[in-house]
Amino acid sequence: MNDVINDPAATPDARVAALRALVDEGMEFPEFTKESNNHIHTIYSFSPYTPSMACLKGRQAGLQVVGSVDHDSVGAAREMRDAGAILGMGVVTGFECRVMLHSLAEVEAGTAVFADRKLNNPDSVGVAYITVQGIPAGKRGEAEEFLRPIRERRLERTRRMAAAANQILADLGAPTFDFERDVVGISQYASGGTVTERHLLFAMSEALISGFGRGQALLDGLASMGLKLNDKLHETLGDETNRFLAYDLLGILKAEYLDRFYIQPDYLERGGELPDARTVVQFAHSLGAIPCYAYLGDVTASPTGDKKAEKFEDEFLDELVETLKDIGFPAITYMPPRNTPEQLARISELATEHGLIEVSGVDINQPRQVFSCPELGEDRFAHLNTSTWAMVAHETLSEHNPSLGLLSTDNPLAGLSLVDRTERYGAAGRKLVQGVDVGDVAADLIKE
Repeated sequence: MNDVINDPAATPDARVAALRALVDEGMEFPEFTKESNNHIHTIYSFSPYTPSMACLKGRQAGLQVVGSVDHDSVGAAREMRDAGAILGMGVVTGFECRVMLHSLAEVEAGTAVFADRKLNNPDSVGVAYITVQGIPAGKRGEAEEFLRPIRERRLERTRRMAAAANQILADLGAPTFDFERDVVGISQYASGGTVTERHLLFAMSEALISGFGRGQALLDGLASMGLKLNDKLHETLGDETNRFLAYDLLGILKAEYLDRFYIQPDYLERGGELPDARTVVQFAHSLGAIPCYAYLGDVTASPTGDKKAEKFEDEFLDELVETLKDIGFPAITYMPPRNTPEQLARISELATEHGLIEVSGVDINQPRQVFSCPELGEDRFAHLNTSTWAMVAHETLSEHNPSLGLLSTDNPLAGLSLVDRTERYGAAGRKLVQGVDVGDVAADLIKE
């Protein structure tokens, strides 16, 4: 049964049916915790998990809410919602994408303040990762049309990078990989998914393992490439029995080697794949969705193993948050396990100061990661749980009635502060997952 649930070749309906059968057979689950995870990647970007399996893994971890944010894709959304409902979980769906923080006109005019600074993207300056979350089901088609040309152009840039990576492999005497078979072929591109750098690096990792071998032979080969490993990585990559070896090697290549063949993305207007932030924020609002800037902060140690120690937004965070507010971002998302208490306190204070919703999630894209986020059980993060449940309510209620979108200017509660509105929606989200009729929840929300 699990084989079907996590089979990328199966249809979404088949995976959901297999999950339903598993639950109907009496599969036991732990008690729900207070935790949630709004930042799960699935096979529609890069991940070892289908949407159904992502929901199942989340439920097995005790999560109350799961959220999908695949890169440049909403392909997971319907399956995620269906699987979550079977498991009695709240679900938030959306996508993650990269944007130029400033418009091309601002860059050309010399008024783009952050054009030459690293924001939250280790690979580029002036480029930011953002999420668009809580997309009403009826708006997925519009989101797909918006994202399709981005995916197409990203595919072609990745194809050019793959050619450069293969040249490196050939020079090392290692096997090369076939782009269509080993990169596109392991993606869901044909079904609305995205081909990412991680697909390329996974293919490169498997080629290196095939060419060098495992254990000491792999370590020697990596040393010949100029990769220097600390003791922990030396042990991990040298373990001949490591079943996650390709994923572990991918992380090292992304952090330490990708820049040798990385091709910088460019603006959509110049034939690239990146829209500017204001364009995406406005589009998100037109969908009735919630656009969020993804705070990274200076990195000392990466929980995902694919980021080296480096400085990002912290030195200019105050100015950046002001800019984000001006662009129209209503929310900031961040990952409590990734940052220090000082970083978390500061980003929370700035969000409060500028009236921004705080959203949480833990980036899931490889099999060593856990779905849980114990920090969300702490009282100091209670507001993050409230925001999560508010997005659950927002996504469902705005489908029922667009004026009930959390940020809708026609919202009957628009006179309330965003904090108070989020509190109301948080309570509504919990009712919806408990099975209360959406019409009754909507009526109670307005009446309270």
